[in-house]
Amino acid sequence: MNQNDIRNTLDTESIRLSKALGQNLLHDQNVLQRIAKAADLRKDDYVLEVGPGLGSLTEHLLQEVNELTVIEKDKRLASHLDKKFKNKRKFKLIHNDALKYFENIEVDWSAWKMVSNLPYNVASPLLVDLASMPNGPQRLVVTVQWEVGQRLNAKPSTREYSKLTLLVGCRYQVRNIFKISPRCFFPEPRIDSACLTLDRRTKPLFKHQLHKPFTTVVKRAFSQRRKMMRKNLKGGWPEDQLDAAMAAANLDPKIRAEKVTMDQFVTLTKELHDQ
Repeated sequence: MNQNDIRNTLDTESIRLSKALGQNLLHDQNVLQRIAKAADLRKDDYVLEVGPGLGSLTEHLLQEVNELTVIEKDKRLASHLDKKFKNKRKFKLIHNDALKYFENIEVDWSAWKMVSNLPYNVASPLLVDLASMPNGPQRLVVTVQWEVGQRLNAKPSTREYSKLTLLVGCRYQVRNIFKISPRCFFPEPRIDSACLTLDRRTKPLFKHQLHKPFTTVVKRAFSQRRKMMRKNLKGGWPEDQLDAAMAAANLDPKIRAEKVTMDQFVTLTKELHDQ
C-alpha cells in the first residue's frame, strides 16, 4: 500500500489513527522490502508481526513465509486485516494487546522470527518482554524510534547506554541498523526511526533462573543515573557482600552504572546470587 492507498482506506472505513497508540503506518515500498530482506526469510519460516496496521508490511511477509501470525490491538484495524487476508492460508490474526498476550501465554518462539514496525508506545517494554523469555524468537527485525534504536545499540560510557541496552542485550545482539525518514510514514512522526536486526545469543550469558536477579541488579544500578552505582545497590544486599561482588567484577566502588559493561553486570549478578 502506498500513501494514497492508506489515506483512501482510512477514509473509506472511517478509521482514525491514534497518536496515543503510536500508530504511524509505514508506506515506502523500498523500505518495506528492505525490512523484509533483513529478516532473511525462507519458505519454511514462522513469522510474528506486532502492530501490522493496514497490512503494508504483512503483504511483503506473506509472500515469503510458511506462516505469518499478526497481533493487532486496534479492533478497527483487526477487522480490516481479517477481511483483507481471510483467504490467505498462511495468515493468522490475533486481536489482542501484544504486551498482555505475551504476559499471559507461554509459547516456545525459538523457531520463529519477529518482523514488525512496532507502535512507538510499546516498543521498549515489548522488546524487554521478548528478551525475558527463555525461548524468545531467534531473530527480531523491528522498527522503533531512532532514540530507542540508539539505546539498543549503545556502548558503555555513552549517554545512550541504559538499562534498555542491557535488558535486551543480555539475550539479543544488534547485527544491523538503518535510519528511516519520517516521510516514509503516514502520518509523519516528528522524529527519525530506526530498523534494527537483532539475533538471539547462541550462547546464553547466564542460566534462565538468573534473569530476574540480573534485571533487579540492572534496574537498581540505573535507578539514579548520576549517583555512584554502589549507592544505588547497597539497599539490596549487605555491604560486605556487595563490596566483594564488585571486586570480583573488577569494579571501582565509585563507578557509575553507565560505565559498567555487560560482562561486569553478569559477573556482579552471579556473585550477588552465589552462582
